[in-house]
Amino acid sequence: MNMLFVMLQASQPQGGGMQFIIMMVVIFAIMWFFMIRPQQKKQKEIQNFRNSITVGSSVVTAGGLYGTVKSIDESDNTLMVEIARDVKVKVDRNSVYATAPLNDKM
Repeated sequence: MNMLFVMLQASQPQGGGMQFIIMMVVIFAIMWFFMIRPQQKKQKEIQNFRNSITVGSSVVTAGGLYGTVKSIDESDNTLMVEIARDVKVKVDRNSVYATAPLNDKM
């Protein structure tokens, strides 16, 4: 019985482990190029936008508030955003996602 087991093991091809490792590396590379890399680029663009916000910029917050930046506090990373005439809210800079068209009705 042992001799039959040894003969069966000897007849099976070896080297499947290296093919598996190569396949896993290829799958990871494909995932990196199609999923991880574009997300990193998008996050970098958003961060560059947030860093370039100036007083007078028209923005949209994560909560959907449209407004104009009235002041920037660098010490606690917040913005004072005017959402209506004489109505200002303090928002975290990281909650601002996009520029908004300037609304003249404010």
